[in-house]
This record gives sequence, C-alpha cells and structure tokens, in this order.
Amino acid sequence: MAELKYEVVEKIGLLSESPRGWTKELNLISWNEREPKYDLREWSPDGERMGKGITLTKEDLLALRRILSKLDLGE
Repeated sequence: MAELKYEVVEKIGLLSESPRGWTKELNLISWNEREPKYDLREWSPDGERMGKGITLTKEDLLALRRILSKLDLGE
C-alpha cells in the first residue's frame, strides 16, 4: 500500500473528545499534496494516528451547512 501523505493546513474546530483522549476535529487538510479539503475525523492524542473520516469540498461543506440549518435539533 502506498504511503499516505497529508498536511494539516488549518485546524478549524474541535467537536468532541473521547475518554481515551481521541478528538473529533474539523480541519483543512491537503492529502497527497493535492488541493486542501475540509476533513472530519478522529485523531489520536499525539496526532499521529487517525480514524476513518470524510473529506468535503467547499461546495460539499456549504451544502451540508444548508441541510444542517434546516434541522430542528430541539435545543
């Protein structure tokens, strides 16, 4: 399997932290030296390992924001 290269271009926000110290984060990441995308996934406490996640283009993120703004979360 080829080596996965990534660069965290911008840390945008922390969503949550598990009791074991893993954090769920939204970041802007360049994967394999490509154009950066928005990335939502869990990271180990040392930032060296990651869980499965999703990457979103700016257009994807805007569409998600529109969808989320219509949700009634009962707050």
